[in-house]
Amino acid sequence: MSSIRERSGRHEGTTGRPTSEPVDTMAALDALEDPDCRALLEATTGEALTAHELIEACDVPRSTTYRKVERLVAAGLLEERVRIRSDGKHASEYRRAFENVVVSLSASDGIEVGISGSAPGEA
Repeated sequence: MSSIRERSGRHEGTTGRPTSEPVDTMAALDALEDPDCRALLEATTGEALTAHELIEACDVPRSTTYRKVERLVAAGLLEERVRIRSDGKHASEYRRAFENVVVSLSASDGIEVGISGSAPGEA
């Protein structure tokens, strides 16, 4: 039996060029397998949402939402930004960091996850 080695994939920006942040292959696959993570990714398809907005949109418990959001950010599937508010109570917001996820498997390269394109709705 031949062994399959794991390789990290890469992000590709809107120009198709890789960005500096590598994709953790196993973290991305594990996150995509999780139904709560998929729900959070679906909710961020059209716009960036705060954790509170994600809790309401996905009907996922607060502690679970924060844990899953951290997991998605670490895997390179969500981007965290700061939402500036006029009252000074700034909040983190999260947006999907990709348009497409491609999973490749070959005997020579192992498993590779590639994330490409900008987030949906972003030029």
